[in-house]
Amino acid sequence: MRIFENINYDFLGKRKYFYILSGTLLLLGFINLAIRGLQFGIDFKGGTEIVLEFQKPINISNLRTYTDKMGLGNVELKTFGRETGVLVRTEMQEIPGGIFPRVTSAIEANINKILPGAPYKKVDSSANSITYQFANADTANQVINYLFNTEGFQAGKVSNELSNRQMIVRVGISDWIKDNLKQKMPDNAFKVLKEDKVGPKVGQELKTNAVLAVFFALIVILIYLGFRFKLIFAVGAVIALFHDVLITLGLYALLYNVIPGLNLEINLTIVAAFLTLIGYSNNDTVVVFDRVRETMKLHKTVDLEKNINDAINKTLSRTILTGTTTLLAVFVLLIFGGEVLRSFAFTLFFGIIIGTYSSIFVASSLVLEYSKKMKGKLEF
Repeated sequence: MRIFENINYDFLGKRKYFYILSGTLLLLGFINLAIRGLQFGIDFKGGTEIVLEFQKPINISNLRTYTDKMGLGNVELKTFGRETGVLVRTEMQEIPGGIFPRVTSAIEANINKILPGAPYKKVDSSANSITYQFANADTANQVINYLFNTEGFQAGKVSNELSNRQMIVRVGISDWIKDNLKQKMPDNAFKVLKEDKVGPKVGQELKTNAVLAVFFALIVILIYLGFRFKLIFAVGAVIALFHDVLITLGLYALLYNVIPGLNLEINLTIVAAFLTLIGYSNNDTVVVFDRVRETMKLHKTVDLEKNINDAINKTLSRTILTGTTTLLAVFVLLIFGGEVLRSFAFTLFFGIIIGTYSSIFVASSLVLEYSKKMKGKLEF
């Protein structure tokens, strides 16, 4: 399939218009970043993230009303995958002290239900676990199996010895949510698919590591392109990558709470998407620069602007075909990939478009501007 095979468009002749476009996009991005800011996910700001799977479709508005009255502070809800899945997110890592006794009461009510009148005692308690001791090992095993398999509590043995009489129950925010929702929604059974906790210290470390990962990726690209081409080509490519990342971040800030389904938060998945975007955009730029070098060697007396324009025109067919096929695959992920993949797919979808644009109108244009300013001939 051949498209745009014999075109001769003056891309760089219109570069000043695209300077204005890029400047406008960057300015809008900076304004939104400064005023609205970025929303960080649990990976970076810490908290608890719980995924619930219901048997029947749920009304997210009713569910939000129930969770707002649980005493867990600001709780965020959104659909997760299908209409029966719910993602619950809170900044708390542990159940509040005032609620903990009520969770304990729920556990003991279940113990009394399976073993009415049987003796047991609480031997230890912490902010996130309770330990009980029973009369014998068989009783302990019976209670553990019931709480874990039937009621969904994180119950287990204190030790693996056959004579073990103690049971430890891990108490998380999901247990409190589960106990409340069972009362509010008795006709719609559900289970907890996962409960992830990230402390604020770990979140800050992850945030720092994410910034360093992107920074060092750009530095390595700068060094690589500096050796492969010339330093100005490397600088132009890295500036184009910064251009792509900053505009995409600005779009994140702009779209949050504006378009349903695109309330995208910065998390580790997004960092992976940005690193993928950097690699994809850089690949486009290298293809253009390779052709620029070939064209300059073949037509040494031709003006640099014409050589770069010829190189872009010759690679345009490849760029359009590669970008379009990748966009189609990413678009399918964006529409059908569900909540987990949406942020990754959206970042790549927009990033591929802006990355292709920057390879032509940012990286190549910067090389030309440098050459005109220095009034020197570029040689490899």
